[in-house]
Amino acid sequence: MELLEAIRTRRSVRDFRPDPVSRELLEAVVDAAHWAPSGLNNQPWRFHLVQDPAVLEGLAACTRYGHVLRSARAAVAVFLEGSASYHRDKDCQGVGACLQNLLLAAHGLGLGSCWLGEILNRRHDVEKLLGAPVSCELMAVVALGYPARERQGTADRLPLDRLIVGRS
Repeated sequence: MELLEAIRTRRSVRDFRPDPVSRELLEAVVDAAHWAPSGLNNQPWRFHLVQDPAVLEGLAACTRYGHVLRSARAAVAVFLEGSASYHRDKDCQGVGACLQNLLLAAHGLGLGSCWLGEILNRRHDVEKLLGAPVSCELMAVVALGYPARERQGTADRLPLDRLIVGRS
């Protein structure tokens, strides 16, 4: 899939088919994620790969969007590794780039994905459930699977002239 097409056609998927996601495909998505840019190339992200239905259910119980995780066949919890961090704001931006790579890779490989941020309201519960090291802070959970429908969501975006606040 061409890059700009992938950027324009990726959508959040919240309903998945029951087909399993292979470990190889899950690792390919995370491999793409870890190639994101980071300040000083510190790569402050860490991942917990989830395929166990009981763990997916545990994650689902930690968010009001649990139906997404109950439908998913895999998930990736993305953490900020505090011991690798040199500047929290910059490192959070790097984790954001890492998440975007993950979402685009999933789309390019035929998977649907949904970035769950609301789950951060219960991040301590998620960290405990996943046995995360104390140095790791949850940044997001991404639900993954094969989309139940062809396309979901709209492609509406604000016009660029409303978003560009200046030109020099």
